[in-house]
Amino acid sequence: VLYEKADRIARVTINRPHRYNAYSTLALMELGAALRDAAHDDAVGVIVITGAGDRAFCTGGDVKEYSEDYVRRPRDYWKYMNVFRAYIEAIVDSGKPTIARLNGMAVGGGNETHLACDLSVMAEHAVLRQVGTHVGSVACGGATQWLGLNISDKRAREMLLLNRPVPARRALEWGLVNRVAPSVTRDGAFVEGAGEREIELALAGKEGYGISLERLDLAVNELASALLESFPECARYTKEQANFLKNFVWHSTVGHAREWLALHYACAEPLEGMNAFVEKRKVRYSDLRTRAARDESPELPWGAYVKLCPQCGSRGLPESFDYCGKCGASLRAPVASKG
Repeated sequence: VLYEKADRIARVTINRPHRYNAYSTLALMELGAALRDAAHDDAVGVIVITGAGDRAFCTGGDVKEYSEDYVRRPRDYWKYMNVFRAYIEAIVDSGKPTIARLNGMAVGGGNETHLACDLSVMAEHAVLRQVGTHVGSVACGGATQWLGLNISDKRAREMLLLNRPVPARRALEWGLVNRVAPSVTRDGAFVEGAGEREIELALAGKEGYGISLERLDLAVNELASALLESFPECARYTKEQANFLKNFVWHSTVGHAREWLALHYACAEPLEGMNAFVEKRKVRYSDLRTRAARDESPELPWGAYVKLCPQCGSRGLPESFDYCGKCGASLRAPVASKG
């Protein structure tokens, strides 16, 4: 995490561009510490949160960490959620205006980070997206709570259930962001109102197209300067009042979300979703539905723990196992003779 303070503005940068600025547990701790420092520093009037580079603002939790830790030790997710919650609340309860500088895609917890901020300025090539139901999780770290406060209920459900990316201009139209700044260039000149194909070429660096965050920085700095031209105590209490519904729905649900997710990570859905992501393969969604239709136990990776080994007496073996994992004996029911 990068953290700097100058001209009454604190800038917090998630500095993991090699992971598309996905945060690790350590990064969340550092982000929370930086935000609390900015909140308590009377020389700071505005906080800007962003990501390093021009590809990603933040893509949420590090799926590699999820697949290596939480699907193996679900209880650790309970601990992780406490750290994440402290980070999000450090934004909401900072007592100072916060600006999300959306320099690239904001996905999963990255979108929830932007929702936690007071204002958002988005580069035109960036997208907003939730991915929970496609990777075996639920976006209840801010998205299920706050999307409906920013956009219509139907649009919120579309984002949460379909997980399709929302481009910058649509995000502005829906009211998800406050400003959109041109970021696509061709031969060094900004392209106003860049289309989908132009954005693709810019991200690929082809045919003279490229990405520049110069106009994004101008828009963010202009907004930050305007926010500094106000009384700090009035701004703090205005933020607190404006946070009423945000805090009400958050504190009513986040504890339950933490408990449910900590249990859910012992199930088959996150195991399949996270592993498919890490292995770069398609998720086998239909397999779980097929098992449910057969009246099996798709909640558990290898079925219900109901088998008993007749050889060594081991209990609680998964129902899909044909052999005992301890002694290797067959668990198949003997075939009755016809004689």
